[in-house]
Amino acid sequence: MISVLPLPASLLRWRRGAAPGTVVTAVSAAPAIDELYRERRLPLVRLAVLMVDDLPTAEDIVQDVFTRLYRRHGTDLDAVADPDAYLVSAVMNAARSALRRRRIARAYLPPRPDPAPAAEDEALLGAGDREVIRALGRLTTRQRQVVVLRYWSGLSEREIAGALRITTGTVKSTAHRALTLLRAQLGER
Repeated sequence: MISVLPLPASLLRWRRGAAPGTVVTAVSAAPAIDELYRERRLPLVRLAVLMVDDLPTAEDIVQDVFTRLYRRHGTDLDAVADPDAYLVSAVMNAARSALRRRRIARAYLPPRPDPAPAAEDEALLGAGDREVIRALGRLTTRQRQVVVLRYWSGLSEREIAGALRITTGTVKSTAHRALTLLRAQLGER
């Protein structure tokens, strides 16, 4: 048979969070959840504030942890071996989750809206020009580069190949495919 020695009063006070003048003689049963809430809420909020650096979030974390503890075990915590350790680890895990959600939310950048065309562009461009520009926007990047360099800039196939670092044959085939797509989109033959 194993004999259980009583723990020193200072160790019991430290473990249970009691005031230094209070004498605790033995730990007989787990505290009720309302007692545990009164004793441990503020230290747990301080711990959560150190983790998330935000008081309202820290208070929410601690409240959620106590709510989950109550839903799982009810008012008596006899099934929990060490309620203090349970609460500390639950608060730490919840704080990590909150930080993870923050990091993900901050990493998300909403798509940028399309820039509005300048008023001068709208006035100077005719309906046909706007249609060609929209059709060019539907081409691949390389096709658009080849068409613009060849027909707007007036470069030769060799100059385009040098500028884009591709072969002359690639310039020819890309231009042919791009013009075929443009003719189909614009309805020309």
